[in-house]
Amino acid sequence: MSDHTYKKIELVGSSQTSIEAAIENAIAAANKSLDHLDWFEVQETRGNIINGKVDHYQVTLKVGFRLNP
Repeated sequence: MSDHTYKKIELVGSSQTSIEAAIENAIAAANKSLDHLDWFEVQETRGNIINGKVDHYQVTLKVGFRLNP
């Protein structure tokens, strides 16, 4: 196994469906422009309430990816 160097960035994903969908949306968007995505850490979860119901989920996460050698 060779040594690797990683970088972490912060993303905010959103969804009207679920927290999980908000995470998946953020990772899918990052995957379009970043290589070697390896892990994520949820930092914060919040949402929007309209008429007593959850309308929107928003999740802040850090995503780790391996830098190219």
